[in-house]
Amino acid sequence: MKSVRIDRSKRLRDDPGTGHNRWHPDIEPLLEIAPGEEVLLETRDASDGQVKPGMTFDDLARHDRKAGHPLTGPVFVTGAQPGDLLEIEFVDLIAQPHGWTVIRPGAGFLRNVFDASFLAHWQMADGFARSAQIPGVRIPAGVFMGTAGVAPSHEQLVRWTAREADVVRRGGIALPPDAQDAVPAREPIASTGLRTMPPRENGGNADIRQLTRGARLQIPVNVDGALFSLGDAHYAQGDSECCITGIEMGATAVVRFKLLPGEARRNGMRFPRFSHPGWFAAPEWAAPHNFVATTGLPIREDGTQECEDLTLAARNALLEMILLLGERGFSREQAYVICSLAVDLRISNAVDLPNVTVSALLPEAIFERDGS
Repeated sequence: MKSVRIDRSKRLRDDPGTGHNRWHPDIEPLLEIAPGEEVLLETRDASDGQVKPGMTFDDLARHDRKAGHPLTGPVFVTGAQPGDLLEIEFVDLIAQPHGWTVIRPGAGFLRNVFDASFLAHWQMADGFARSAQIPGVRIPAGVFMGTAGVAPSHEQLVRWTAREADVVRRGGIALPPDAQDAVPAREPIASTGLRTMPPRENGGNADIRQLTRGARLQIPVNVDGALFSLGDAHYAQGDSECCITGIEMGATAVVRFKLLPGEARRNGMRFPRFSHPGWFAAPEWAAPHNFVATTGLPIREDGTQECEDLTLAARNALLEMILLLGERGFSREQAYVICSLAVDLRISNAVDLPNVTVSALLPEAIFERDGS
């Protein structure tokens, strides 16, 4: 089996022949794989190995944030052409034994609510992750790759950069191209490459927790060879990753490619699709049979009624869950992390206007009681 092995004692910048942290069509592939072949790819964590066991949040202040979300690749898929559909099967996903979760002020879904920092270290064993920073909680394994994607074309690179700049001009949040800490460091890739933090039509950092072992991800091909890369493995995450991190870790992925010639262009596909032939996790965790849930509506704290605002409803559902967890003795920061790792947000109703309903579901089995 062909493979890309990495030295996890080194940062990507010190081992540049193993990956990249910008999206660009001119990045040279590391190897070529034929459809039907399997390839093994070792990956770094989202911090590029900067978070070490025992670190405190104060240590993170010295980190290079623009070096985050390093990817292993690209892999050239033989025969892939623009307009094709590339299917990636996750044959195996193997976790590293240590992970971490962080609340970073100014980031995350509730960034205007949480201004305190928090860092939890996790040890993984026997199918669960446990943290001394959040005692009494065990998070079940649900290993998946947060980032998996293909290279954009030159035309997409220009167009996506322009539209994200427009988001910033209109007061939104986006990460413009930046040569600082870019890998590869050569131009024009360093100064024009797209940051690997957000997802786009080429896949990328979608953080879809259902992409576990056995899942199949389909992405439209934009360039010859597709130029596939992956990274940002998670041991576990809830549907929202609300505090901006799951249980972040390095991993080893084995993937297999299938090529569907012309399928994306023929069907007018714009965005990736995914499927799973079975349970993406153990049934009791994929669809918890013993859970507690909170709900949220699009109503502001001052009583102002908004209409069809699913984002506001989701925020309110999470805030209610944080309140519930506080009633059980957890700090606000601990509760926020638990929400990011174990709570699933569900759209319960999108039609009964002016209100819509979002529910936040938390499995009770994550709490260790009486030696469980």
